[in-house]
Amino acid sequence: MSKRDYYEVLGVEKGAGERDIKKAYKKLAMKFHPDRTQGDKSLEEKFKEIQEAYEILMDPKKRAAYDQYGHAGVDPNRGGGNYGGGADFGDIFGDVFGDIFGGGRGGRQSRARQGSDLRYNLELSLEEAVRGKDVEIRVPTLVECDSCHGSGAKKGSSPTTCPTCHGNGQVQMRQGFFAVQQTCPTCSGKGKIISDPCNKCHGHGRTEKNKTLSVKIPPGVDTGDRIRLSGEGEAGENGAPAGDLYVQVHVKDHKIFQRDGSNLYCEVPLSFTTAALGGELHVPTLDGKVKLKVSPETQTGRMFRLRGKGVKSVRSGVTGDLMCKVVVETPVNLSSRQKDLLREFEDSMGSGSDKAKHRPKEQGFFDGVKKFFDDLTN
Repeated sequence: MSKRDYYEVLGVEKGAGERDIKKAYKKLAMKFHPDRTQGDKSLEEKFKEIQEAYEILMDPKKRAAYDQYGHAGVDPNRGGGNYGGGADFGDIFGDVFGDIFGGGRGGRQSRARQGSDLRYNLELSLEEAVRGKDVEIRVPTLVECDSCHGSGAKKGSSPTTCPTCHGNGQVQMRQGFFAVQQTCPTCSGKGKIISDPCNKCHGHGRTEKNKTLSVKIPPGVDTGDRIRLSGEGEAGENGAPAGDLYVQVHVKDHKIFQRDGSNLYCEVPLSFTTAALGGELHVPTLDGKVKLKVSPETQTGRMFRLRGKGVKSVRSGVTGDLMCKVVVETPVNLSSRQKDLLREFEDSMGSGSDKAKHRPKEQGFFDGVKKFFDDLTN
């Protein structure tokens, strides 16, 4: 019985690359694997045919012989390559699905792991955040052991290759047709065994230490900003580089100012007299007090903008503004004389239209209320 073309068996073009061949084989192997075909002999033969095609096309020498001479070039009875019974399907299957089980054929080499990144929460006052400053922080972290220099072995000795996985860090567990890669139970995936651990780090290669670091806080930082200190995180394993340290900024609430991006906001109390007659008002800024001219008949809630008195953005370099909202303060703790004067002042406003011209907002409000009820009754 003549054999089918191996490229046709896998459903790939003759010039297909290794990746396409693996992908095609994986798809077919999952479909026709004996564990899924419930003992169907015809499908089992098909699976063997797929396996055979994969082995030939994945071996550069066998594939070259097959491309030149066809099946005769890889027929062991004619001096060609060896396939079929001599093939180790576990190795082939592990090669294709190695990414699922943690490694390819022959296991995965132990890799040095980079150290973990660390986070440090830094609280700043608004003034410190706006102006910037240099701060010193103490960070608990893992650093390379200065006794064994990260090897984990006692001074004068060194780690030895794991006899179980032979340094691969992985062992192969066979279950029928499957070859599953697992972390070596002897060395825990490190590929090395420490028979005489370092007395200081007890074989870990790293020790705990509080580091004191100087951090330059740029002017204009805000809550949520992060400052990265490269290589100041935890030390890596097996000589791998250290992680990074991220300083997370949180700006504390201020008694006077609220911040929104590059702008500052504040409320300034305004006396009844100054609001009515106008005058000057002293307004606080981060650089000191400034005078603000208040025009007569100023109403509560009016916003005054002081340009360039906000925060200089750490990103754009543009300085924001200070927005001052005036709040007219009602007099309290009045004496009898002061109360009489206010009543006299109220009477001086007159009534009706004379009074309304002094209180346009009040009159407008009550006119609106009257119209609302009139509409309801109509």
